[in-house]
Amino acid sequence: MKPLKPLILCVALLLAACGEKPQGLGGAKQDAAPHAGTGVAAFTAPDWRAGDKTSWEQALKARGQYGQNEYSRAP
Repeated sequence: MKPLKPLILCVALLLAACGEKPQGLGGAKQDAAPHAGTGVAAFTAPDWRAGDKTSWEQALKARGQYGQNEYSRAP
């Protein structure tokens, strides 16, 4: 009777795995261009204008050069 318990456990686990519901997008918002902005002023940098691609690229370049460059911040 002991070898039957692991078999029952395996069958139960296999049947539980088959009960998962399919995952879909479910009406998720589609991505927009990054330079389009969020529409919330709290999330924008003061020197960047939403919708302006060149302003976005300049702000990104400055952020990478001065704000997130570990070599320029090291003593």
